[in-house]
Amino acid sequence: MKDLVPASDLVEGLLNNQDRPPVYDEKGKELYAGEALPHFNEVDECAGIDGLLTYRLWRQLGMPAENTLHDLRWGENFKNDKVDDFIWVFEISGAAPPAHHVDGYAGSDSIRQPAMFFKFGGGSLRGVAKPGNIVWSRVYVINNELHCDLGVGKAVELPKEETERRWNETNYQWPMMHATLDGVTRNQMMARHKANHIQVVYANDEASAHKACRIKAAALEELGIKTHFCGTVDVDGSKFN
Repeated sequence: MKDLVPASDLVEGLLNNQDRPPVYDEKGKELYAGEALPHFNEVDECAGIDGLLTYRLWRQLGMPAENTLHDLRWGENFKNDKVDDFIWVFEISGAAPPAHHVDGYAGSDSIRQPAMFFKFGGGSLRGVAKPGNIVWSRVYVINNELHCDLGVGKAVELPKEETERRWNETNYQWPMMHATLDGVTRNQMMARHKANHIQVVYANDEASAHKACRIKAAALEELGIKTHFCGTVDVDGSKFN
């Protein structure tokens, strides 16, 4: 499709947002008012499973349910008075909702997609992910069985000049999250790199991130998807009691 029509990434990001422009059917009825329409791109059906399950589960948990896949691009150590950690660069051409960005819609823009990827253009929905606690996950296939790695982490704030540097080292047109993964090193992450994509969703705080991670793992297991906690996840619920 990318060689036939303009890129749909701007639309994808809007659809993934609960607060979005209305869409009406032929009779004038608004479709899915107040709801996001979770979806996946780049033919990653595993991310599609993850995105839909996460959205519905987070709605049940009463937390903002917008979630998105990102490409796991690269990372470097960064240190200042606020952070001292290995900071990943998560980016995706589309699907990142404005609700994930600093200042929401006001902090988002759209830039023409690079011709090397999308020769007919189309716009991105770009922004920098807001600081906060996240639950991350990746669904993948091993020996014809679905598995999921999941853990917790944080989206962190970096200085504007460092953000610009990272954008210029990757794809300037795409939305980006500066992410840390609790208890997971770079080498550990890459050793289990079973999928190009990583799914991220925000939690209200650190305690709710750990709780939601446990609940999500239980839901996945009930669906027959083998789950693997990665890093420092409060698996028994004792850390925040």
